[in-house]
Amino acid sequence: MSLRVRQPGVLSLLQDRGRFGQHHLGLTTGGPMDLEAFLLCQRLLGNSADCTLLECSFGGLEVEVDTDTLLCVTGADAPLLVNGEPADLWTTHRVHKGDRVQLGHPQRGCRNYLGVVDGFQVTPQFGSTATVLREGIGGLRGEKLAPDDVLPCRSDTRRPRLCVPPAERPHYAGQLTVRVVPGYQQQHFDRLQQRRFYSAAWSVSQRADRMGYRLEGPVIRCDIAGIVSEGICLGAIQVPADGQPIVLLNDRQTIGGYPKLGSAISIDASRMSQLSPGGTVHFAAISPHAAHNALHMHHWRLQHLPLQPLPEE
Repeated sequence: MSLRVRQPGVLSLLQDRGRFGQHHLGLTTGGPMDLEAFLLCQRLLGNSADCTLLECSFGGLEVEVDTDTLLCVTGADAPLLVNGEPADLWTTHRVHKGDRVQLGHPQRGCRNYLGVVDGFQVTPQFGSTATVLREGIGGLRGEKLAPDDVLPCRSDTRRPRLCVPPAERPHYAGQLTVRVVPGYQQQHFDRLQQRRFYSAAWSVSQRADRMGYRLEGPVIRCDIAGIVSEGICLGAIQVPADGQPIVLLNDRQTIGGYPKLGSAISIDASRMSQLSPGGTVHFAAISPHAAHNALHMHHWRLQHLPLQPLPEE
């Protein structure tokens, strides 16, 4: 009972929610770049939030189904085909042994999440199945998927078919405003540098990846060259010597010594991961209290978003 990879696409990785509590070993969190799309895929399938799904970046994935199950794809606006016929994203589909599922290249957004009932049955490493390529850990071999890889899963077609109503689905655009909680090192950037940072339209560079999104724009100067290395949180905005900010994401290093302007809130760091190179980012400061409220409202919405029942295929 499995899915067999025929074409792995540009970058396809097995991910659960992430590897927590292992920073003292130098192991980063990993996990889904777009947590919203990941969690909604789990809800549609009736899975727990910790099940292992497949994150496909920039499309090109093709798998062959070797069992009867429910399958769902969420995330970027990419063409989905089941046996050559168009199928809806944000919707569960009954698939059967011998079916072929193809995911094309996204038109908007850049990451999709493919899940099945109860997720893919992969052995955890250090408490998680999350694949981190730099560390060579998680997934099947600590690597991205390759042709003929087999993804074990369970057979289950009893759960109802559901979809996220179109009005409730995320809309991925080419620009995003990212809310930032200023950090204590902001004092090392004078008022002019801070105004430059918050007023500029930053472009996502070609070097954006799962470690962090490198941005291009005006040079930001700091009155210190570095700091004693310290722990780095999701969304931390480092400013290296070239003055071009880096928003650190899921596969970030656990410690670092570049000065930081602050941290992007996790909701917006997640949404940022759907921007392709050339996308535009604006920053806006937000208080810790407002960030806390935004996070709780976002989680409440994900847990209570109404799912629409569908007729049987």
